[in-house]
Parts: sequence; C-alpha cells; structure tokens
Amino acid sequence: MVPQLQGSECSETYVNVEDNVSLRVLKWTPINPSAESENTLIMIPGWGSVFEGWRPLLTEWTTKRVILYIETREKKSAIINRKITKKDFKMDVHSNDIATIIDFLKIKHEKIDWFSSSLGATILLNSYQKQIIGGRSSILIGPNINFIPPIWANVFLKFPVPKFTYPILLKIVLFAIEKRVKEEGQKIRYRRMLKAQDPWRMLLSARANVKYNMNLDFIKTTIPCAIFSAESDKLHALEGVMKISESIPNCVLIEVLSNQYTHEPGVLKEIENFHNSIT
Repeated sequence: MVPQLQGSECSETYVNVEDNVSLRVLKWTPINPSAESENTLIMIPGWGSVFEGWRPLLTEWTTKRVILYIETREKKSAIINRKITKKDFKMDVHSNDIATIIDFLKIKHEKIDWFSSSLGATILLNSYQKQIIGGRSSILIGPNINFIPPIWANVFLKFPVPKFTYPILLKIVLFAIEKRVKEEGQKIRYRRMLKAQDPWRMLLSARANVKYNMNLDFIKTTIPCAIFSAESDKLHALEGVMKISESIPNCVLIEVLSNQYTHEPGVLKEIENFHNSIT
C-alpha cells in the first residue's frame, strides 16, 4: 500500500537496479510547496527499517518539500526474482543500487539533500568514498563503523540455519535488542521492523557485513555532512560515530535528545538549522 500523508501526494516506483532485482522508491510531493522544496530530499532508512517508524517525521516533512524514500534490497519490498546469496547484500552492492536509482530518476547530484539512518548512513558514506554519488548536503543518523554482533549471534551467522527456526531466531534477536535499548519508542520500532521482514534476506544481510569495517579515509569527501547522535542510543556506538565525524572534512557532530527523536517532527529544527548553515 502506498502511504498517503495529509498535505502531500505520494507515488510508488520500482527501479530495476540489476537483472531480476528491483527496489521500491516512494515519492511525496507537497500540495502547497514552499521555497525550501527547490532541492530533493532523498531518504535512505536503516537496516530493515519500515515506513511506519518514520511516519511521525514524514507526515510533517512531506508538506514542505519533495521527498524520495528508497528501500534497500534487504527489505521485504524488494523484488528479487532469482536465488540470493550474502554477496547480494555487500556494502558496495547497496552503494551501486543507490547510484543506479539516482541515474534512472535523472536527479542532479548537486540538488540532493541526503537524510539517512544506520545502515542507510553507512551505505552513503561508502558511496561518497567511491565518488559514485554526490549531493548538496548529507545528514547521517548513527552510521555504523562496523557491525560486530554479540557472541551468541555468531552461531547463526557462521553456520547453516534451518528455515523452521527463523521465528525463534527473530524472537531471540528482538529479546537481545530490547535488553540494550532503553527508549520505548525505539523498542516499538524494532518490534514492528522485525515482524515485517523477510528473515532469510535479513540473515544473509547480517552475514554479508559481519566483518565490515569502515575505511575512515574520507579525504575526497567534500559534501557538507552532519551526524546526528544520541548518548542514549546503545545500538549505534558513540565512539564509532565520533571517529567517523572526525574523519570527514566539513562534518559536524550534532547531539540530539534520543534516537527516537530523530524519527519525530521536532528534529526538523536541527535539520533546518544545518541546511541553513550551508546555504
């Protein structure tokens, strides 16, 4: 179902990023656009993230400017008509997907304001390093310097897992997340996210990036960046976030109230302040 939000019109497109693989792109256009809508806001949500988690923010934001919402290939919405392996979910593959979509939609890079979270933020940083996408600005929420799993999870990531165990596995993952997360809103989002996903894709995605370590050489990254981080966010290590922010030229680290706050309309104040600072 295409999520219609008051004050804007939404359309849905599937973009073929390679043979037998198409990704879902949602586009909201404000009914009464403001001057701010001159540039396109492109949003790359996090690992397995679902629209409902972003509804509070997008309900307000889509009345002000054009927003594209790209769902990456580990999500259930992706159409993949062939056998998949963990190689399908490597960071470089995700980056190429985003670049392909931008080319297909014929969007000028200098007219893009990026907004991304978690895996989405890591994908963009990887893309900036490879210089396959650009932009006017980039806001990154909790980018991952690596994806080190808890010790118990290595059993599922290293060895074959029978499909009948997937429901049990999801319950274990959810239990582990809820033990670490303190914000009730963040817990609700992850419950909703895990129930809405394709377990096999999520497992392969986790296996694909379990050994990922971000290259911190961003000397050629010129796009103005802001990293939003909350001290209370235990799923996106603050130490790693700080290392990333210190490695990117023209980057600011902005402390926000919580991870849940970045999904709510109140964060538009920080977003608009950052965008105004680079104009």
